[in-house]
Amino acid sequence: MENIAYILAGFTVGSIVGLTGVGGGSLMTPLLIFGFGIQPALAVGTDLLFAAGTKFGGLIHLTRRKLVPWRVVLTLSAGSIPASLITIAVLHFVGSETKAVQHLMSVTLGGALLLTAAATLFKVIRGPKLPAQMPEDNIELNQKPKHIAYPIVFGALIGVLVTLTSVGAGAIGVTVLLILYPLLPLQRIVASDIAYAVPLTLVAGLGHASLGTVNWEMLAFLLCGSVPGIWMGSLVVAKAPERMIRFALCILLTWAGSRLVLN
Repeated sequence: MENIAYILAGFTVGSIVGLTGVGGGSLMTPLLIFGFGIQPALAVGTDLLFAAGTKFGGLIHLTRRKLVPWRVVLTLSAGSIPASLITIAVLHFVGSETKAVQHLMSVTLGGALLLTAAATLFKVIRGPKLPAQMPEDNIELNQKPKHIAYPIVFGALIGVLVTLTSVGAGAIGVTVLLILYPLLPLQRIVASDIAYAVPLTLVAGLGHASLGTVNWEMLAFLLCGSVPGIWMGSLVVAKAPERMIRFALCILLTWAGSRLVLN
């Protein structure tokens, strides 16, 4: 019965991701903690590989459409991947199962969920004003940030955040990209966010696996539900009240984040 519940959870989160593009980590991790009573470290580690698996299919689709600005992805990864590896090394040193680390991960996860809620609310309010397509007369120029160090620094911060919480490569990542690359078309912003999230979540997830904080059986059932869920969500996205769903998610994320921070 529990395995069926994992499949339904994966399907639900996958459907919402397909509908709104909101990162699965901001939904699945609190669901595992509050809905299934999973310890934070185990929930984060399992969800990281869940995110890598679900976003990989999206990356293949975007690559075929030639929408991924690889220069942006490589620059962000130059900060996020090393930061993730360093964070995993620190967790190995101090121990991921200690009470202090579990508390740190819970509080950090709560803060990340509150940031994701704020980013989601921003998109609810400003989203319709953002053009889906912008002039692409000079793709190379559009891929240049205001300063080369900014994406590496922000990439490193997101790398630490994702490794500790599995949250940050979704709504927060898109918001950061919009600030760093104001000339980049919105569809390429989304493509960048998905493309750099795949190696980041994979590296962080495998790092957690080395710590023993991945439930492989649970992961398999979650993926069994999420793959058809994303497909279903992408089919009905045009007819769904996206702004209403995003607003409801904002409230849910705020509740979950506040509960983790104040616990």
